[in-house]
Amino acid sequence: MDGALFIGLMSGTSLDGVDAVLLETVAHEYRVSHSHFNAFSPEIRQQLLGLHHSGDNELERVAAVANALSHLYADTVVQLLAKAGIRNTAVQAIGCHGQTIRHRPEIGFTLQIGNPALLAELTGITVVADFRSRDIAAGGQGAPLVPAFHQAVFQHASIHRVVINIGGIANLTSLPVNGQPVSGFDSGPGNMLMDAWIERIRGQAYDKDGLWAGEGKVIEPLLQELLTEPFFTLSPPKSTGRDLFSLAWLINRISKNYADADIQRTLLELTAQTIANAVRRYCV
Repeated sequence: MDGALFIGLMSGTSLDGVDAVLLETVAHEYRVSHSHFNAFSPEIRQQLLGLHHSGDNELERVAAVANALSHLYADTVVQLLAKAGIRNTAVQAIGCHGQTIRHRPEIGFTLQIGNPALLAELTGITVVADFRSRDIAAGGQGAPLVPAFHQAVFQHASIHRVVINIGGIANLTSLPVNGQPVSGFDSGPGNMLMDAWIERIRGQAYDKDGLWAGEGKVIEPLLQELLTEPFFTLSPPKSTGRDLFSLAWLINRISKNYADADIQRTLLELTAQTIANAVRRYCV
């Protein structure tokens, strides 16, 4: 490997686990060298879900889960390095924003947990963290994080491109031409509501290959009710998360005894339509 090496760690709103990538940079070129994934244990996932809402003894629970996450992050880094066959001393830095447990930019704060100092000690590698707070302090949304990277990798001199990332929340990066400013924003739920619904009904973490949604049909009245959420018509910049799009948000809008698979199919349609609407309204 001839370039500088960096490791990126990501654990997002899907709460499925930690993705790690070893990135090699040469001048302005980027190459993914190796990647690795570690799933969250059911215990950590439930603890993280519990921290999205106020409860007893929060400070101690946050600190304990932050340390547990950092150990998982470190294990993931060690396994990634083993895959790549390199030592920790070859890596310039780890970028790790932590795990979002509260996101309230409208009142000036966002909270990600993790223990960067512990991660640095466990791996022996410099850790860069706390990516969002400066943007929040400056009046921004602190999310999504990826537009600057998308600009560096995907922007084209003559083609207006839009990059769509569908995680727990779906977000878009608009990459116009002729020096127009790049923008990034959340369009609404990605797989978050579908995951919550299948976990409630079937005890499964996610709808593998969308098979359950494929059994259902769109409930048009429910879809139209969900689309009345004011977030969808807010102009960018905007961001969201579990603070808004929770299972309670969904249940409060189900007024009839619909078939469970039809609700799942409707949630899939909600994600698709809100992404498409956001592209049409704000990216062309």
